[in-house]
Amino acid sequence: MEQIMEQWLANPYVAMVAYFSVALLALGILLSIFELVTRYKCWDEIRKGNISVAMATSGKIFGICNIFRFGIDAHDSIYASLQWAVVGYCLLLVAYFLFGFLMPYFRLDDEIQRDNRAVGLLSMVISVSLSYIIGASI
Repeated sequence: MEQIMEQWLANPYVAMVAYFSVALLALGILLSIFELVTRYKCWDEIRKGNISVAMATSGKIFGICNIFRFGIDAHDSIYASLQWAVVGYCLLLVAYFLFGFLMPYFRLDDEIQRDNRAVGLLSMVISVSLSYIIGASI
């Protein structure tokens, strides 16, 4: 089975579609996990026009995809890229919780839900920035 997959993935078009499909599926699953750990419902808040939630969620989307990019760039297998994305996402979640814990002046989720754009922007920039650090270490 593995040899058949290797043959298919030798074709650059098939490989591109495979990486894209796996990344898209993983992105959906990982964003669902993010939805479970926040006090607000991301997509409901975005539908209401909450810019802060949109920025925080966008940072997570960019961060996950950026980690995938580094995994693919490292010429790892599709499975290894998926593993890196999951590990990187776990690190992004840890950073999110640390950011919330280390901010004694406000509650991160509450401020983002209240559409505090400064906090939403900071959350986005932290996710994007850390994705480069995580990716570079792959």
